[in-house]
Amino acid sequence: MDAARERRAEDVTVLDLTGVSSTLEYFVICTATAGLQLNAVQENVRQKAQEAGLPRPSVEGPSERWLLLAFGGSVVVHIMTKDAREYYDLEGLWSDAERLDFPEEPRGV
Repeated sequence: MDAARERRAEDVTVLDLTGVSSTLEYFVICTATAGLQLNAVQENVRQKAQEAGLPRPSVEGPSERWLLLAFGGSVVVHIMTKDAREYYDLEGLWSDAERLDFPEEPRGV
């Protein structure tokens, strides 16, 4: 969560898939404004995950609209532009999953 927010990703959402999927545990979904920000968020998430001792993710992309990082099979991070997020509507497709709330830290001026 924090790794994506550090690069100004917006609308960071975590879906708990443990009750609705036999292979996945969590989706992290966030919005980036453009391709450069997609890459910046991806790099920061990868760096923070490595520092935390998580396995190196497999990466789907690159794309100007959507990057996917899969950490094993348990956690998948989706970094999407706003139009891709609205079009693919992962939250709607996985509407049976519990949405976990993490309050955003207020940003300084």
